[in-house]
Amino acid sequence: MFNNIKADLKSYQGDFGAQGFWVMVVYRFGRWRYGVRPALLRKFFSLIYKILYKLMQILTGIELPCEADIGKNFIIDHFGGIVVSGYAKLGDNCRIRNGVVIGLKNVEEIGAPVIGNNVDIGAGAKVLGKITIGHNVLIGANAVVISDVPDNSIAVGVPAVIKARKQVQI
Repeated sequence: MFNNIKADLKSYQGDFGAQGFWVMVVYRFGRWRYGVRPALLRKFFSLIYKILYKLMQILTGIELPCEADIGKNFIIDHFGGIVVSGYAKLGDNCRIRNGVVIGLKNVEEIGAPVIGNNVDIGAGAKVLGKITIGHNVLIGANAVVISDVPDNSIAVGVPAVIKARKQVQI
């Protein structure tokens, strides 16, 4: 847990005041508590987690349950209105912004997006349903993504249109 928190702090450039970092600390604590033995002690830590989780929802407007599978260097830019389903999986080096929803398309269809590495999700975007987002993908602000997005693509619009990402040469 502490190694993950230290890495998260580095991702946030040492900014203890970043609300995204606070949420990640509570998330990491929630994941860590699953391994605590004996069960009675785990239940005590679970109570602490639930209180902290609710506090983070109230203070930051970010809902990131510990059941979600989040990779390394996950950055929450700008807090507020962020909801990530507990069924979601996000790879390494992902970034989300305010107003992003990553979750179920409807309650009858259980399953949330599986998001690859190096994915950047713009403000207000909605990524919904049992879909796969590839690696190195940009999702535009306010896009509504309800279908798979291949690697090295851009998704923009409502519903999202998928375009190949242009390679920039330096």
